[in-house]
Amino acid sequence: MGQSANEKRVEDNEARAMAKYLRTSPYKLNLVAEMIRGQKAEKALVDLEFSNKRIAQDVRKVLQAAVANAENNHGLDVDRLYVSEAHVGKSIQMKRFRARARGRASRIVKQFSRLTVVVKEREA
Repeated sequence: MGQSANEKRVEDNEARAMAKYLRTSPYKLNLVAEMIRGQKAEKALVDLEFSNKRIAQDVRKVLQAAVANAENNHGLDVDRLYVSEAHVGKSIQMKRFRARARGRASRIVKQFSRLTVVVKEREA
């Protein structure tokens, strides 16, 4: 009678977390995401904690959520986790305008980004 269940989107040895509306451009966010791709989860958390980029704290929260999902929802070993993927994509855009000379206006686009972090458990 009801709807059939959706298929699993993650494998047995991985977990993920996502942030939808991060207030930075995808280019700037990708610079931070590039820092943590392929690293162990605990080293990536330390690198993000001491990074000078403003958006690094939001990336750190998403990575912590992915590690918590791996531990609580999938029963994975936290010490063997590493960041297998960090996807960055476009989200919404706020459009504003700025007054210019002779009664004209120019458009300002304030970009938002989305981030998906996937952590995987290394085989022993």
